[in-house]
Amino acid sequence: MQHMVKSIPALGWNIIVGTLFARMATSMSMPFLAIYLTAAKGVSPALAGAVIGVSALVGVFSSFIGGSLSDRYGRKRVMLVSIAVWIVVFIGFAFAEHIAAFFVLNALNGVCRAFFEPSSRALLSDLTKPENRLMIFNLRYGAINAGVAVGPWIGLQLGSAKSTTPFLAAAIVYTLYAAALLLQFRSYEENRQTTTKERVMMRDSIGVLRKDLLFLAALIGLILSTAGYSQFSSSLSQYFANSTKFQGGVELFSHALVLNAVTVLLVQYPLTRIGKRYSALVSVMIGTLVTSIGLLGYGFAASAWMVYAVTVLFTMGEVLMFSMTDLFVDQIAPKHLKGTYFGAMGFSGFGGVIGPWLGGALLDHFGYEHGEIIFALLAGVCALGFPILLLVKLRLDRNRSAQAGSEKLHA
Repeated sequence: MQHMVKSIPALGWNIIVGTLFARMATSMSMPFLAIYLTAAKGVSPALAGAVIGVSALVGVFSSFIGGSLSDRYGRKRVMLVSIAVWIVVFIGFAFAEHIAAFFVLNALNGVCRAFFEPSSRALLSDLTKPENRLMIFNLRYGAINAGVAVGPWIGLQLGSAKSTTPFLAAAIVYTLYAAALLLQFRSYEENRQTTTKERVMMRDSIGVLRKDLLFLAALIGLILSTAGYSQFSSSLSQYFANSTKFQGGVELFSHALVLNAVTVLLVQYPLTRIGKRYSALVSVMIGTLVTSIGLLGYGFAASAWMVYAVTVLFTMGEVLMFSMTDLFVDQIAPKHLKGTYFGAMGFSGFGGVIGPWLGGALLDHFGYEHGEIIFALLAGVCALGFPILLLVKLRLDRNRSAQAGSEKLHA
C-alpha cells in the first residue's frame, strides 16, 4: 500500500488535494441552494428542483464532449479552461438575484463540472499503472467526501440557506486550485496518442459508443441508480426543511450531509476491499439496492436518530456504487478513448436531472407530510437499475467465457 501511494506523481496528488478543497468549497453552498430558493426567493419546490436539475441536464450532454475533447486536445487545456470559467460562475452566484440567473449559472456550473471531471479522471488513469488505479480513484473519492464532511458545517455557519456569500469563498478556493494546476502542468508533458494520426475525432467517439451496447445498457442502469441518489441533495433537503416531522430541518440536513461524508471515509476502505473480491459491476449492483432501501427508510424516519441511521445505510450504498464506477469504466474503455468513456459516463448524470425534477414534483403533489409515499416511489425508481445491471453482468460473463473458450481452441 505504501509503495503504491509513493508511486503517485506530484500532478496526481495535486488533483487529489485540489479535489478535497474544491469539494469543500462547493459543499458550503450548492447543497443549500434548493432551500435558499424556496425560503429566500419564494419559488416552488418543483421550480427549485428544476434549477438544481439543470446542472445535471447540461452536464449529461456536455460531459461526453468534454471527455472527447480531452482525448483530442489533451487533459491540460480542457481542465484549465473549464476551471477558469468555473471561477466566474461562482462569482456570478454570489451576486445573482433573479431565478433566470440561477438557471443560467447552474447550467454553466454543469458544463464546467462535465468538462473538468472526466478529463481529470482520465488524467489520473494516464498517470497510474493499472494495478494502482482502484487506489487512486478511491483516494479521489475519499478526497471528495473529506471536503463534503467539512463544507456543509462551514456553509451553515456562513448562512448558506439564507445567503449566496459562500459562493465567493468557493471562487477563491477554485482560483487557488487553478494556480496550483497551472504550476504543476508546466513540469508535465502529456504523452498523448492523439497528437498525430491517432487523433480522436468526435464522430469516431460517438460511433464507438453507439456500437458498445453493453456499455449503453450499463448507462441506463446507472441513470436510474443516480436518480435515486440525487434525492439526497435535492428533495431530501426540501423535505427536512418543510416537514412538520422535524424540528430544525435545515440543521438536521446539514448534519446528515456531514455524517454522509464521514461515513464514506470510515467505510470506503473496508467496503472496497470486499468489492475487489467480486467485479466492479457487482459492487455497483449491490450499492443500487442498498441506496434504494435507504431512500425508503427516509420516508419512514420520524426522528433525528432514525435519519442518522438511514443516512449510514444510504451512504454504504453510495460507496458501493461510486467507488467502483470509475474502475468499471477504466476496465472496459480502450486506452486511446479513456476520456471519451469517462465523458460518456456523464450520461449517467441524466439521473440527476430526472431525480430532482421527479422528487420536486412528488413533493408538490403529495405535500411534505407524505414522505412515506414519496420516498417509496423514489426508491422504486432507483431499484429498477438493479435488474438492468444484472443483465449487463450476465452478458459480460458470457462474453468472457466465450473468449476464453476461443483462446483455448487456438492454443
